[in-house]
Amino acid sequence: MAENELNSTAAALLGLLHEGPMTGGDLVASAEARLGAFWSVTRSQVYRELPVLAERGYLRLGKTGARAAQPYAITAAGKKAFTRWLSQEPGRDHQRNQVLLRTSFGSLHTAAQRRRLFAAQRQLHDERLAALREQSRATKGDPYAKATIDFAVTYERALLKWLDAVAAS
Repeated sequence: MAENELNSTAAALLGLLHEGPMTGGDLVASAEARLGAFWSVTRSQVYRELPVLAERGYLRLGKTGARAAQPYAITAAGKKAFTRWLSQEPGRDHQRNQVLLRTSFGSLHTAAQRRRLFAAQRQLHDERLAALREQSRATKGDPYAKATIDFAVTYERALLKWLDAVAAS
Protein backbone atom coordinates (compact mmCIF):
# COMPACT_ATOMS: atom_id res chain seq x y z
CA MET A 1 0.00 0.00 0.00
CA ALA A 2 1.37 3.41 -0.92
CA GLU A 3 1.44 5.91 1.94
CA ASN A 4 -1.92 7.53 1.17
CA GLU A 5 -3.57 4.72 -0.77
CA LEU A 6 -5.89 2.07 0.53
CA ASN A 7 -6.35 -1.26 -1.13
CA SER A 8 -9.92 -2.51 -1.37
CA THR A 9 -9.62 -4.82 1.62
CA ALA A 10 -8.27 -2.06 3.87
CA ALA A 11 -11.00 0.29 2.65
CA ALA A 12 -13.68 -2.34 3.30
CA LEU A 13 -12.42 -2.75 6.87
CA LEU A 14 -12.47 0.99 7.47
CA GLY A 15 -15.97 1.15 6.02
CA LEU A 16 -17.18 -1.61 8.32
CA LEU A 17 -15.59 0.07 11.32
CA HIS A 18 -17.82 3.09 10.78
CA GLU A 19 -20.44 0.91 12.52
CA GLY A 20 -18.34 0.83 15.70
CA PRO A 21 -15.30 -0.95 17.21
CA MET A 22 -14.78 -4.58 16.20
CA THR A 23 -12.26 -7.33 16.67
CA GLY A 24 -10.68 -9.09 13.71
CA GLY A 25 -13.18 -11.93 14.10
CA ASP A 26 -16.06 -9.45 14.23
CA LEU A 27 -14.77 -7.83 11.04
CA VAL A 28 -14.57 -11.18 9.25
CA ALA A 29 -18.16 -11.97 10.24
CA SER A 30 -19.39 -8.48 9.39
CA ALA A 31 -17.66 -8.58 6.00
CA GLU A 32 -19.25 -11.93 5.21
CA ALA A 33 -22.71 -10.76 6.27
CA ARG A 34 -22.61 -7.37 4.58
CA LEU A 35 -20.24 -7.87 1.64
CA GLY A 36 -20.09 -11.62 1.10
CA ALA A 37 -22.63 -11.62 -1.71
CA PHE A 38 -20.27 -9.64 -3.93
CA TRP A 39 -16.88 -9.25 -2.22
CA SER A 40 -14.73 -11.78 -0.44
CA VAL A 41 -12.49 -10.92 2.48
CA THR A 42 -10.50 -13.71 4.07
CA ARG A 43 -9.51 -13.99 7.70
CA SER A 44 -5.84 -13.80 6.72
CA GLN A 45 -6.44 -10.59 4.75
CA VAL A 46 -8.20 -8.99 7.72
CA TYR A 47 -5.44 -9.90 10.18
CA ARG A 48 -2.75 -8.77 7.72
CA GLU A 49 -4.40 -5.36 7.17
CA LEU A 50 -5.32 -4.46 10.77
CA PRO A 51 -1.77 -3.83 12.08
CA VAL A 52 -0.88 -1.84 8.96
CA LEU A 53 -3.96 0.36 9.37
CA ALA A 54 -3.20 0.83 13.07
CA GLU A 55 0.44 1.71 12.33
CA ARG A 56 -0.72 4.35 9.85
CA GLY A 57 -2.97 5.89 12.50
CA TYR A 58 -6.22 4.86 10.81
CA LEU A 59 -7.24 2.56 13.67
CA ARG A 60 -7.04 2.80 17.44
CA LEU A 61 -6.63 -0.38 19.47
CA GLY A 62 -9.00 -0.98 22.35
CA LYS A 63 -8.51 -3.02 25.50
CA THR A 64 -7.79 -6.69 24.95
CA GLY A 65 -10.82 -8.77 25.78
CA ALA A 66 -11.62 -12.44 26.23
CA ARG A 67 -9.30 -14.87 24.46
CA ALA A 68 -6.93 -12.00 23.62
CA ALA A 69 -9.49 -10.44 21.25
CA GLN A 70 -8.25 -7.00 20.21
CA PRO A 71 -10.96 -4.51 19.26
CA TYR A 72 -10.18 -1.80 16.71
CA ALA A 73 -11.91 1.54 16.23
CA ILE A 74 -11.59 3.86 13.25
CA THR A 75 -9.83 7.18 13.93
CA ALA A 76 -10.46 10.59 12.35
CA ALA A 77 -7.45 9.90 10.08
CA GLY A 78 -9.00 6.56 9.13
CA LYS A 79 -12.29 8.25 8.26
CA LYS A 80 -10.42 10.80 6.16
CA ALA A 81 -8.49 8.05 4.34
CA PHE A 82 -11.75 6.18 3.70
CA THR A 83 -13.40 9.33 2.34
CA ARG A 84 -10.42 9.81 -0.01
CA TRP A 85 -10.78 6.19 -1.15
CA LEU A 86 -14.51 6.69 -1.82
CA SER A 87 -13.73 9.65 -4.09
CA GLN A 88 -11.28 7.69 -6.26
CA GLU A 89 -12.26 5.91 -9.46
CA PRO A 90 -12.87 2.23 -8.65
CA GLY A 91 -10.93 0.88 -11.62
CA ARG A 92 -11.63 -2.31 -13.49
CA ASP A 93 -13.70 -5.09 -11.93
CA HIS A 94 -12.05 -8.47 -11.60
CA GLN A 95 -14.45 -11.36 -11.76
CA ARG A 96 -13.25 -14.65 -10.33
CA ASN A 97 -15.94 -17.27 -10.63
CA GLN A 98 -14.96 -20.90 -10.14
CA VAL A 99 -17.92 -22.36 -12.02
CA LEU A 100 -17.23 -20.14 -15.05
CA LEU A 101 -13.58 -21.14 -14.98
CA ARG A 102 -14.47 -24.82 -14.87
CA THR A 103 -17.16 -24.42 -17.53
CA SER A 104 -14.64 -22.79 -19.85
CA PHE A 105 -12.90 -26.18 -19.82
CA GLY A 106 -16.22 -28.05 -20.01
CA SER A 107 -15.28 -30.05 -23.09
CA LEU A 108 -12.52 -31.66 -21.00
CA HIS A 109 -15.02 -32.87 -18.37
CA THR A 110 -16.90 -36.11 -18.58
CA ALA A 111 -20.67 -35.83 -18.87
CA ALA A 112 -20.97 -37.07 -15.28
CA GLN A 113 -18.52 -34.40 -14.05
CA ARG A 114 -20.50 -31.70 -15.80
CA ARG A 115 -23.80 -32.95 -14.33
CA ARG A 116 -22.30 -33.01 -10.81
CA LEU A 117 -20.78 -29.55 -11.27
CA PHE A 118 -24.01 -27.96 -12.45
CA ALA A 119 -26.18 -29.77 -9.89
CA ALA A 120 -23.91 -28.75 -7.02
CA GLN A 121 -23.75 -25.16 -8.24
CA ARG A 122 -27.54 -25.07 -8.73
CA GLN A 123 -28.04 -26.12 -5.12
CA LEU A 124 -25.43 -23.66 -3.82
CA HIS A 125 -26.87 -20.72 -5.73
CA ASP A 126 -30.47 -21.65 -4.84
CA GLU A 127 -29.40 -21.44 -1.18
CA ARG A 128 -27.55 -18.15 -1.73
CA LEU A 129 -30.58 -16.69 -3.49
CA ALA A 130 -32.88 -17.66 -0.62
CA ALA A 131 -30.48 -16.14 1.93
CA LEU A 132 -30.12 -12.95 -0.11
CA ARG A 133 -33.88 -12.57 -0.46
CA GLU A 134 -34.17 -12.83 3.31
CA GLN A 135 -31.33 -10.35 3.76
CA SER A 136 -33.00 -7.95 1.32
CA ARG A 137 -36.25 -8.07 3.31
CA ALA A 138 -34.31 -7.41 6.53
CA THR A 139 -32.36 -4.45 5.11
CA LYS A 140 -34.02 -1.35 6.47
CA GLY A 141 -33.01 2.27 6.51
CA ASP A 142 -30.05 2.12 4.12
CA PRO A 143 -31.19 2.23 0.50
CA TYR A 144 -27.63 1.65 -0.73
CA ALA A 145 -27.17 -1.52 1.31
CA LYS A 146 -30.53 -2.72 -0.04
CA ALA A 147 -29.54 -1.81 -3.61
CA THR A 148 -26.33 -3.82 -3.22
CA ILE A 149 -28.21 -6.86 -1.92
CA ASP A 150 -30.79 -6.48 -4.69
CA PHE A 151 -27.94 -6.54 -7.22
CA ALA A 152 -26.70 -9.78 -5.66
CA VAL A 153 -30.24 -11.23 -5.91
CA THR A 154 -30.37 -10.29 -9.60
CA TYR A 155 -26.92 -11.83 -10.14
CA GLU A 156 -27.93 -15.10 -8.46
CA ARG A 157 -31.11 -15.30 -10.54
CA ALA A 158 -29.13 -14.73 -13.74
CA LEU A 159 -26.52 -17.30 -12.72
CA LEU A 160 -29.22 -19.88 -12.00
CA LYS A 161 -30.82 -19.24 -15.39
CA TRP A 162 -27.40 -19.56 -17.04
CA LEU A 163 -26.63 -22.80 -15.14
CA ASP A 164 -29.92 -24.31 -16.31
CA ALA A 165 -29.22 -23.32 -19.92
CA VAL A 166 -25.65 -24.66 -19.94
CA ALA A 167 -26.65 -27.86 -18.15
CA ALA A 168 -29.35 -28.47 -20.78
CA SER A 169 -26.92 -28.02 -23.69
